[in-house]
Amino acid sequence: MNIRFDGKTIIVSGAGHGIGRAIAHSFASLGATVHGCDLNAAELAETAKGQAGIHTRVLDLTDRAAATEWVRGIGPVFCLVNNAGGVAGQVMRPIEEVTDADWDRIFAVNVGAAMALSRAAAPAMKQAGEGRIVNISSGAGLQASLTGIQAYCSAKHAVVGLTRQLAHELGRFNITVNSVAPGFIRSNETTERQWESYGTEGQKALVERIAMHKLGTAQDIANAVIFFASPLAGFVNGQIISVDGGR
Repeated sequence: MNIRFDGKTIIVSGAGHGIGRAIAHSFASLGATVHGCDLNAAELAETAKGQAGIHTRVLDLTDRAAATEWVRGIGPVFCLVNNAGGVAGQVMRPIEEVTDADWDRIFAVNVGAAMALSRAAAPAMKQAGEGRIVNISSGAGLQASLTGIQAYCSAKHAVVGLTRQLAHELGRFNITVNSVAPGFIRSNETTERQWESYGTEGQKALVERIAMHKLGTAQDIANAVIFFASPLAGFVNGQIISVDGGR
């Protein structure tokens, strides 16, 4: 099957670097019109550079009203990829040292953003009688997190829960909702710092715990997203694919 997305509009949050950039580029290369958002204007400019069909917007998705306005301004969307998230610059601390503000920030950028964008995109998908929502969760949404950050692990579990519940709610409208759960991917400054923190022995141990004995790439994650958005996954709903090489 020759998979194309000509005439389709795609939204990718967190499109400024790493996995989000790979997803945006993949859809654009297959003919889609892609709208991407991120906090970093310079990184968004690099995402759009030389890429026909990619439109970008600097946006803080914790501002749910602004997120809603952005989606509605784009018009009907075929596929929404909720990729924005991460640890919000935080590191592991004992639970007694975690502040309310830090906890809430991680939930806002991971779960709140996905909820707000899905809520904004769903009405037009229902009217069109089709749609795809793909949530980027994490291996941390299925087990304890390598980061050790309690809020991050909890938020990614919540993204998995949101995926399953929306799949149940929206399936009758021919809208599928699925999730890609990446393993450890060296895709941005945060993951590079995490990788370096393991040291040579820790890095070796991490790779050896992967059945394929290698790390994946941002493109590996993008490929799984393309599958969920394609006709090949037309009857796949409420599923979580772990793209982790067999951790």
